Amino acid sequence: MTGELAFIQSLRALATHPAARGLNDDAAVLEIGAETLVLTQDSMVEGVHYLPGQDMADVAWKLVAANLSDLAAKGAVPLGVLYTHMLGENDDRFVAGLREVLAAYDTPLLGGDTVGRGQAIPPPARSFSLTAIGRAAHTPVPSRSGAQPGDGVFITGPVGAAMMGFEALERGLAEAGTAFRRPLPLLSQGRALAPLVSAMMDVSDGLLLDASRMASASQVTIAIAAPDVPIAAPEDRRGDALRWGDDYQLLFTGPKTVLWPIEAHHIGTVLPAGDTALLLDGAPLPADDPLGYRHSG
Repeated sequence: MTGELAFIQSLRALATHPAARGLNDDAAVLEIGAETLVLTQDSMVEGVHYLPGQDMADVAWKLVAANLSDLAAKGAVPLGVLYTHMLGENDDRFVAGLREVLAAYDTPLLGGDTVGRGQAIPPPARSFSLTAIGRAAHTPVPSRSGAQPGDGVFITGPVGAAMMGFEALERGLAEAGTAFRRPLPLLSQGRALAPLVSAMMDVSDGLLLDASRMASASQVTIAIAAPDVPIAAPEDRRGDALRWGDDYQLLFTGPKTVLWPIEAHHIGTVLPAGDTALLLDGAPLPADDPLGYRHSG
């Protein structure tokens, strides 16, 4: 077994509860009485999701924001978070950032766990994991799997800002790296869209990869017109911007005639299932194109 996809496939036999949605979605959707809860979990790993030496306040912000973005894609209202903290340097800065982001999104800390790094030399990379709990503001809760042939494909804003921010941060320009360091979950936009969309997810691993995931879950083909995608990067970096993650825009589908209640850019069309899940400017992409970020084994 190698790679993220193979591992997730091995877990699907265990995830038989309807709330798991076959592990094909951004979050679990659990109905309890008259309420529908949305639960999601994401992690931050040093050297993968943030740079070594980065301000731990920013790491805390991004950890919470990434999880709240999954709630946004479900049109959910945050109820609270639980997180696992690996002790280390600058824990006071982590707490400061956690305080900031939880206050900004009126989300309480409900509990969690703390762990040490052990005696290994060199010490392992630090990692943090957080579970966010939300309440669905609309049912049925949007999923990745509802896109229908004939729908339009839309995005809430530009991609590529996190890529440019990351590169600025690598050059030591911390203030220019805000989009990478402190992403903004689009919670109000998600709630506004939830009653109207046929499918919705956030763009965390790259627009092309996430669009292909939506297409696969919906058993359709999604055709994207690259020139129609708004980008926050130089034009000669458009291809990179379409594949870079961490932008946390909302990608959604729905009738082309809908007057969307928030800013929305029409970037493509949903087609009946073809030989490939994704078309870019009318053509399939090479099989070795990673499309976006994937975790390796």
